Amino acid sequence: MSDPSPNARAKPQRPVAVALSYELGQPGLPKVVATGRGAVAEQILEVAFANGVKVREDADLVEILSALDLDSEIPVEAIVAVAEILSHVYRANGKLPPKADTPEATP
Repeated sequence: MSDPSPNARAKPQRPVAVALSYELGQPGLPKVVATGRGAVAEQILEVAFANGVKVREDADLVEILSALDLDSEIPVEAIVAVAEILSHVYRANGKLPPKADTPEATP
């Protein structure tokens, strides 16, 4: 085995962030309202944290969503993942009742 040369090291990954918007009960799918890499991604995250917005790391999902144009609805490939995230966020914020099959749903 040989040691990797300094030139063969992988570049550090730049952060990527995507912000979605969705109003519970409104027609349509969630939309991409912000996307960015590097410093822009860091700003998106700072704004989210400062406003108490829930943030989730998901490299596969961010890869799909970051390729979309702003104000685009999420694609079919991302619906299940985004629905799970939104369900968790709404429950955490008390906007949805607990699932019927979870312990917090039992009286």
